[in-house]
Amino acid sequence: MALLVVLSAALVFVVAFWEPLPPRAVTAIQSHSRLPPASSPAAGDFTLQGPQGPVALADYRGQVVLIYFGYTSCPDVCPTSLALVAQALSGLTEAEAKRVRAIFISLDPERDSTAVLREYAPFFHPAIVGLSGTPEEIATLAKQYGVSYRKQPANAEGQYTIDHSTETYVVDSRGRLATRLPYATPASEILAAIRQQLARRDPA
Repeated sequence: MALLVVLSAALVFVVAFWEPLPPRAVTAIQSHSRLPPASSPAAGDFTLQGPQGPVALADYRGQVVLIYFGYTSCPDVCPTSLALVAQALSGLTEAEAKRVRAIFISLDPERDSTAVLREYAPFFHPAIVGLSGTPEEIATLAKQYGVSYRKQPANAEGQYTIDHSTETYVVDSRGRLATRLPYATPASEILAAIRQQLARRDPA
């Protein structure tokens, strides 16, 4: 029931504010697809632009970080994934929540400015920050994390979708990739993966 409420709220938000296509009929646009990961990720640090300026993964040392790559005009996959992450974050205790953050990285820097991401990402949960960069920075980071994505040809109205892989990356408190969660992983399993990392005690 809780998941249904979260997904319903996400759907209302997307319909009301984040229309990937104009309300009138459109032509010659390919459907959105989920792609398999491009490669085994090396992962690691990065710096991109956030709502208040540059944000680095290293800024979150000591915290568990969830990373998801997508785009704000995504009609279905991204809202679903972010809603599940948000539900997991909402299941944390107050003490746990202070040690966890989530990052939404846009694969569509042409449309997803930091101003757009400032409104989009926190809608799902205040602990989610949206980051963007230049097309070259995003391409480099996607390769670093083994993310595959492909911009579809625009239709006559200039609208387009982006096919992309859909894993959620769990980064431990030392900035290392701990695990990857497949699309539609239940919030309970996301929460369990977070708590597994919170419980770890790495050597100094």
